[in-house]
Amino acid sequence: MMTVDQIINAFKSGEKSAEEITRGFLDVISQKNPEINAFVEVFETGSLARAKELDQKRARGEKLGALAGVPVAIKDNILFKDHKATCCSKMLENYVASYTSTVVEKLLAADAVIIGRTNMDEFAMGSTNQTSVYGPVKNPVDVTRVPGGSSGGSAAAVAAGMVPLALGTDTGGSVRQPAGFCGVVGIKPGYGRISRYGVIAFASSADQVGVLAANVKDAALALEVLAGKDVHDSTSLEAPVPAYAQLFSRDLKGVKVGLPKGFLDGLADDIKQKMDEAAAQLQKQGAELVEVDVPHAKYAAPCYYIITSAEASSNLGRYDGIRYGYADEASADLNSYYENSRAPFGLEVKKRIIIGTFALTSKNYEECFLKAMKVRELIRDDFKKAFEKVDVLLTPTSPTTAFKLGQHDEDPLALYLADLYTCQGNIGGLAGVSVPFGKDKDGLPVGVQFYGPILQEEKILNVAYHLEKGL
Repeated sequence: MMTVDQIINAFKSGEKSAEEITRGFLDVISQKNPEINAFVEVFETGSLARAKELDQKRARGEKLGALAGVPVAIKDNILFKDHKATCCSKMLENYVASYTSTVVEKLLAADAVIIGRTNMDEFAMGSTNQTSVYGPVKNPVDVTRVPGGSSGGSAAAVAAGMVPLALGTDTGGSVRQPAGFCGVVGIKPGYGRISRYGVIAFASSADQVGVLAANVKDAALALEVLAGKDVHDSTSLEAPVPAYAQLFSRDLKGVKVGLPKGFLDGLADDIKQKMDEAAAQLQKQGAELVEVDVPHAKYAAPCYYIITSAEASSNLGRYDGIRYGYADEASADLNSYYENSRAPFGLEVKKRIIIGTFALTSKNYEECFLKAMKVRELIRDDFKKAFEKVDVLLTPTSPTTAFKLGQHDEDPLALYLADLYTCQGNIGGLAGVSVPFGKDKDGLPVGVQFYGPILQEEKILNVAYHLEKGL
């Protein structure tokens, strides 16, 4: 598969046309998607028409954008006007976007080609991509295993070579965990770095658009296009956007890499070994390893599930069959109308709505939601203190490598713990990137993760680039 960088150079130089590039990826999708199920819809006609427009633009000698000719897939919760956006739920099976999200607008302005929408866990709730109404996505490395979630379709599409670049969303690790499982790069920038306008909400204080790519440089190129203040999103941050891919250093001399105490306890031996090897390689390249303490990080998972479920119960309240969602016209009275109109939600979504509503009741608000918000501040303070001592933190991406499809269906706690290391970044508002680093004894990809302070994504990208380069 051609990388993003190679595609841009080939198109701008005239070596390949945008139509030729797009047809090549469409052919791979037609061959592989029936088995992998990464795409729920391919915009074949629209993407080819777009490619021809770009070829004409090049022929006229006009200036080309930063992602000129690059096919990009978007997760099924990101709006693209006049295209469906269903969140892989029966609740929104016929919803067609009436406007385009800021991230897609930026991709189009950069002359990218939107090639299709990818499969996901329903309403982005899950870590396996098995809760989709379109059926599960399969991991291209081993089709008997999950690709991770909720952005499993985007990760699998990149890993299978069906697309060089894909957008996902990350609320508790939903870009980084599938990136680790599928052996690709996944970055979630700090909260507010990328606009959420036109992204269907799960948990507004944690949702963040992220990038999945084959390598760190490709991810950096895409992040530069997507980042920046947006007048449509009051949570987006006003800050200069660096040319990330031009900030990779010659080596890691002077870079301090933090190793959080206790983070390797209980890890599978294969992953612990890879973490040790990654730390040793960074040290060999000049980095200084520093042990740091983030004592409250161990509470991130329960904190995350209370807060995000509470926000989900509020955000998904709009799907009542009157304002949005499925309308049951056969209901005899208002109560049955509401009941039947909520029926299309899947089991995982219903569970989180119930948990969130429970946490927000007057009886439980202080004991559950308010306490979780207080713990969130303690976790953020821990990370802030850690970054006063180090530039980045090195952690596992996930406690395990990709597990079998259906393996933990009867054990929801095991599924929730798949986000153990990634949800800390969303609770803390940090920038995080997962980069593949070898394989375990079963030949499955192992991802390692770097965390950095908000608005300093260049630090984690630089360290990830050097780790990747040393493989």
